[in-house]
Amino acid sequence: MTWRKKTLFYIFSVLCIFSFGFLFGKSSLLKISGHFTNERKRAHLQSSVILEDSENQELPACPELPPYLTGPFIVEVNKSVNLTDIMSKNSYLREGGRGKPQFCKAQQKIAIIIPFREREPHLKIWLHYMLPFLQKQQGDFGIYVVEQIKNATFNRAKLMNVGYAEAIKDYDYNCFIFSDVDIIPMNDRNLYRCSKNPRHMANSLDKFNFRLPYNTIFGGVVAFTKEQFLKVNGFSNRFWGWGGEDDELYNRVIAAGMKIERPDLTIARSKAIFHHRDSGNEETGKSFHLISKAYKFMHIDGLNSLEYEVIKRIRNKLYTKITVNIGTRNI
Repeated sequence: MTWRKKTLFYIFSVLCIFSFGFLFGKSSLLKISGHFTNERKRAHLQSSVILEDSENQELPACPELPPYLTGPFIVEVNKSVNLTDIMSKNSYLREGGRGKPQFCKAQQKIAIIIPFREREPHLKIWLHYMLPFLQKQQGDFGIYVVEQIKNATFNRAKLMNVGYAEAIKDYDYNCFIFSDVDIIPMNDRNLYRCSKNPRHMANSLDKFNFRLPYNTIFGGVVAFTKEQFLKVNGFSNRFWGWGGEDDELYNRVIAAGMKIERPDLTIARSKAIFHHRDSGNEETGKSFHLISKAYKFMHIDGLNSLEYEVIKRIRNKLYTKITVNIGTRNI
């Protein structure tokens, strides 16, 4: 073999070896790259599962006594507030005025029901104080504002029955607090929760010098478990205008074999916002003929006889607003 042929042979051999090495190396790099890509995907999926599992883990129960309560605070009923500021200071809220603790499971699931009639300034003050109050108490809560259509005689009790009926469509609430929009607690140790018996939480109002005006009063702010409220068949639907429905409800509680619980008068201190009685909510003389017969009518007049029509249901950041037609007085 001549030197020229030998040279060509050597060059060809080197090219073959180089080409084989290049192709083998590329294949190995692709395998290694694919390995790392798959590892990254696997790690991402695993981290997603871990995150999802941590979100779905059962949270520990919140303590019976919330740890961040500070006791008495001052309520200024003439304070200037607006809804934008209230929303910005309560960013934790979900649609419909829903809130719950982040790191523990609330003791109760609470629906707060407010019968409403042209009290926008009072509602703003109520929200301003009550939203931080409820958050500190670590409640799993939703706020429902229930309003009649315009130019109708007010029926506070029936609106609260409507609030109950609408709230249970949203969530498995097990505690229902019925609150006037013009009553604000002055001590965050007045726990807005239900108890073994129906609970009266506005038993120490400033307008009554922080005393009970009479022993059987059961108005302003009252709390029932779901079982308790069903046991008394809710409020009577027969009270049109102002007065009497709270006293009738007290008699239902007694007739059902339960008793009223009240917090200590000092802890229960609350502010009542002064207001004039409006047209369509005139005093009715307390309808004593209905109050005295609570035991007789409680099984046929209440939740099981409730009729109404929802005109509008709006969920905003701070509360769920329900406008209803509940009919007119027929007795």
